[in-house]
Amino acid sequence: MALTFYDYTLAPSPRRARIFLAEKGVEYENVQVDLGAKEQLSEAFRAINPACTVPALRLEDGTVLTENDGIAAYLEAAYPEPPLLGVTATEKGLVANWNSRALLEGLSAVAEILRNTSKGMVGRATTGPIDFEQIPQLAERGRVRLTAFMDTLNTRLKGREFLAIDTFSYADITAMVVVDFAKWVKVEPQDNHTDLKRWHAAVAARPSAKA
Repeated sequence: MALTFYDYTLAPSPRRARIFLAEKGVEYENVQVDLGAKEQLSEAFRAINPACTVPALRLEDGTVLTENDGIAAYLEAAYPEPPLLGVTATEKGLVANWNSRALLEGLSAVAEILRNTSKGMVGRATTGPIDFEQIPQLAERGRVRLTAFMDTLNTRLKGREFLAIDTFSYADITAMVVVDFAKWVKVEPQDNHTDLKRWHAAVAARPSAKA
């Protein structure tokens, strides 16, 4: 049984996994879960992932991984080349460090803005099986956080080709998805973010970015 990837092309979270899979050159069956039609809340998909989120990756032995970090850890171990989580102890620490910052300071900030302002997400301010109401103040905070993260990225990337280490890594994948996802809430790198723009142009030109 081949790997089965539960996906929704428009969403940022499964895109992170698709890029990782593409960089590894891994073949898999793609199953679309239409979030717009709320297929993630269906009984059929709950049987696959009770958390009602994508991505999810079903392994050949039937195991289902439902978090990007778990999917990345599996793929790195099963398909070690090219390494995307670092090789040395220091590299592994740096990749995990910057990937975590991109998630906590970047992706979550965009989600705060989008999920607390979108008319289509009224009553669905978080992912998962439980409904939560929108809190407009969180959107305001998210915008400040996201702007600050763009500054952080630009500072880190000064004189650097990649975000965490000297080679393309999982941290670059997550940060690139954050920058692209931020466009959904009308936040983009500013004129003074020259290093961020240079880096983004380079990583976005990789074939995997179109996965």
